[in-house]
Amino acid sequence: MSTPFYVSPQQAMADRAEYARKGIARGRSLVVLQYADGIVFVGENPSRALHKFSEIYDRIGFAAAGKYNEYENLRIGGVRYADLRGYTYDRDDVTARGLANVYAQTLGTIFSSAAEKPYEVELVVAEVGETPEGDQIYRLPHDGSIVDEHGSVAVGGNAETISSYLDQRHQDGMSLAEALKLAVQALSRDTNGSEREIPAERLEVAVLDRTRPQKRKFKRIVGRQLGRLLEVGGASTEAESSDDADGSEEK
Repeated sequence: MSTPFYVSPQQAMADRAEYARKGIARGRSLVVLQYADGIVFVGENPSRALHKFSEIYDRIGFAAAGKYNEYENLRIGGVRYADLRGYTYDRDDVTARGLANVYAQTLGTIFSSAAEKPYEVELVVAEVGETPEGDQIYRLPHDGSIVDEHGSVAVGGNAETISSYLDQRHQDGMSLAEALKLAVQALSRDTNGSEREIPAERLEVAVLDRTRPQKRKFKRIVGRQLGRLLEVGGASTEAESSDDADGSEEK
């Protein structure tokens, strides 16, 4: 009778974490940023049928990187949780924090279970408040931990490089066009430092807009509206560069 092969629990968890990280890294990155009137979701997505961003409830949005079938199951579960809680209690009782806790328990249970492989997904749950100070953004890695983010967050394949770029340039009170332009610039950067162009038709963009009069704040930005915002953001960036150049000449 042969002796069973032994793997320490620490090594088994490390192997599962590495497996999940490699799966997530194969997916395209996405970013979530705060701007003056809400929260914007931006990602490179050539598919018009398989969305990375979705509405969960009135003020809550969902973003995910990784395997589509796995994070779609989580999205559907989140919608069911939100609908049931809002119907049973009150719509105000459905919060991003509560939803993030539910996702954390689910991901943590799957990650620690030896009976199934870990999910190759990384989630972002965001809720827009009445004011910018009330905005909430939570990042949930594959292991079920919760990270409370502020200002901007990136997940997916090139997240470290993009996060570093955003941390240096994101500012409070940015307009939607400015935030969108910054997000596209960040997504265009490769790990080797080079840049590439991402056409508008390959972008998926959505917002949680606190200024919308209806209860549901989630809205997708497509077509001409997206094109106009990209043009406005580009024009404002060029104007700022021109102002900086004039100031340096005066000195």
